[in-house]
Amino acid sequence: MMATVTEIKSDAQETGAWLGSNIWDGRAFDGDWTPLQTSANVLEPATGAVLGSVGLASPEDIRAAAVAAKSAQKSWAATGYDERAAILRAAAAVAEKYRAEIVDWIVRESGSIIAKAEYEVAVSIKLLHEASAMPSQACGQVLPSSPGRLSMARRRPLGVVGVISPFNFPLYLAIRAVAPAIAVGNAVVLKPDPRTAVCGGFSIARIFEEAGLPKGVLHVLAGDGAAGAALCSDPDVAMIQFTGSTAAGRKVGEAAGRHLKKVSLELGGKNALIILDDADIDLAVKATKWGAYLHQGQICMATGRVLVHERIAEQFTKALAQSATQLPVGDPASGQVALGPLINEAQVAHATRVVENSVAAGATIEAGGTADGLFFQPTVLSNVLPGNPAFEEEIFAPVAVVTPFASDEEAIAIANNGDYGLSAGVITASLERALAFADQLHVGLLHINDQTVNEEVVNPFGGTGASGNGTSIGGPANWEEFTHWQWLTMRGVVPAYPL
Repeated sequence: MMATVTEIKSDAQETGAWLGSNIWDGRAFDGDWTPLQTSANVLEPATGAVLGSVGLASPEDIRAAAVAAKSAQKSWAATGYDERAAILRAAAAVAEKYRAEIVDWIVRESGSIIAKAEYEVAVSIKLLHEASAMPSQACGQVLPSSPGRLSMARRRPLGVVGVISPFNFPLYLAIRAVAPAIAVGNAVVLKPDPRTAVCGGFSIARIFEEAGLPKGVLHVLAGDGAAGAALCSDPDVAMIQFTGSTAAGRKVGEAAGRHLKKVSLELGGKNALIILDDADIDLAVKATKWGAYLHQGQICMATGRVLVHERIAEQFTKALAQSATQLPVGDPASGQVALGPLINEAQVAHATRVVENSVAAGATIEAGGTADGLFFQPTVLSNVLPGNPAFEEEIFAPVAVVTPFASDEEAIAIANNGDYGLSAGVITASLERALAFADQLHVGLLHINDQTVNEEVVNPFGGTGASGNGTSIGGPANWEEFTHWQWLTMRGVVPAYPL
C-alpha cells in the first residue's frame, strides 16, 4: 500500500524543518533570506489550508537581484571547473538528504499525487548529477585556419540568466534551467510561480545554499507578471528561459526580443497519441490514461488528443471510459488517490467551459465531465472532430479527447492540424508504419509505442510553433542554450598587412 505523506516526511511546515516556513516566510533569497515588502499566502489546493506566506518581488527587487547577480557572476565564471562541479554534486546530495520534505511540499503546494512528486524529485536529483559533469566537459573546438594562426571556437557563459518557471512540475521545470546555467558559469535569477514558490523556488535556494554556492550566484524571488516583465527588460539579464503557457510565452518572447535577449520558450501543447488498428487495446488504454490523467492533465506534454483508428475506436473508447471511472480522486496527501486537485478555481472553470462547449458542438461525455471544488473527475469525450473546442484548445485538466480516423494519412493530417508542435506518440505493432509517421509529424518529441509524457533528463526537450521557439533544453542542448560562441584566434606575430 502507498504511504501517506505524513508517513514519509517530518512535518515540513514546522519551525526547525529544513524547508520550514520560518526560513522563507515573506522573504526572497540572494544568498541570504531578505524580507520583501509584500507577500501572498501559500495555499494547499486539496484543502484550502494556508501553508505560509511568500514574499512577492517588485520590479525594483528584480533590478537589485540582477545587479547583484551580474557582480557575482564574474568570480563564479572564473572559479575552477572542479570546484563548480563539486558544488553541483553537493547540491544533489542535499536534495537526496531532504527528499522527503521536498516531496511533501510538491504534494501539498501543487496538488501532486505522491508518486508524481517522488518522480519529480528523483529526476531533479538526476539533473543535478548530469549538470555536475558539465564543467569538466570540452567547451570548444579547434578550427582549421591559415598557417601560423591558431583558431578556436569556445563556449562562454552568457552572464545572468533569468528563469521564469511554472506551477505544474515546479521543482524540475525550474532546476532543469538553473543547474546547467550555473554549471557553465552563469548566475541565475529565478522567478517561480508564486502558487508553488516553495517547492519550485525556495527548495532550490535551500539546496544550493547548503551546497556552498557563493552568495549572489543564485537569486530566488517569487512575483507576479510585473516582476516577470522586469526580468525580461532588465539590462543586466542576458537570457530568459521561460516555461509556461503559450499566451504568456508570446509576451515573454516579445519583451525579451525587444531588448535583444536570448530567449528559450517552452510552451503549451495539444499533443496527439495515435492508436493504429493493430494496437493492443488494453495497453493503449493504459498508455492513454497515463498521458491524459497524470497530474490531472496539467502537463505541457499531456495527451490532449487521442486519435484512434475507426475500426477499434468504439471498443477503445468504451474500455477507456470504464477504466477512467475507476480512478480515485481526492487529497493527494492521503496516498490513496490517482488524481489530486487542479491548481485553482480558474483552471476548473476553464476546463468546465471547454467540456460544456465541446458537448454543445457535438462531443459526447463517456465518463466524468464534472468537478467537486478543485477535484475534476477523469473525463472521456468521444466524437470530437477538428473544430470542436476540445480538439482545438489546451485544456490542462484530466480530459481524454477521442477522435476517430480512417487511414494513416488522415491520422497524420489530424495530428498536424493546429499551431502546437510539442509531443506525439504512435502505438502500433508495425514499426515500419510508425517510422512513416515519424517523418511526417511536426513535433519536437516523438515516442513510438509510448504515450506523450516522457522525460529522461539527458534528452533535448523542446517544441515548435505555439509550443516554443524551436529551442531545446536538456542534455546536449544545454551547452547551446546557456552559453554563446566566441571565436578566438592567436598568432605569434602581427601580420604585415599590405595597406
